[in-house]
Amino acid sequence: MVELVVLTPVLMVVALAVTAFGRVAEARQQVIEAARAGAEAAAVEPDPSSAQAASVVDAAVGTSDPAQTCAARQVLTDTSHFYPGGFVTVTVVCQVPLADLSVPGLPGSTTVRATSTAPIDPYRSVG
Repeated sequence: MVELVVLTPVLMVVALAVTAFGRVAEARQQVIEAARAGAEAAAVEPDPSSAQAASVVDAAVGTSDPAQTCAARQVLTDTSHFYPGGFVTVTVVCQVPLADLSVPGLPGSTTVRATSTAPIDPYRSVG
């Protein structure tokens, strides 16, 4: 009986820690996929302004999971090299909430960031 009383809180903390690390890993994978999708969508657009809009839309779709993996999302698109043969870079930043798990020693939230670059076709016209 004493072993059960001692081990139950330890097992609960371990289970909550596994949940927290799983949530961060899931968010990291979603952010990586969203950055890649945003960069690929931006690279096929005809001009920098539509490239920024396309990257934000595709990245937002990639991180719009109803689970609690991404509370606040930010999409940054760099179109400074948007010309034939250039590239476009998309960075997705996601705030992962952990406060609801109440694990001792874990922060209330953590930030996950991913960057992806996609080349622009050198044989197309950019206008």
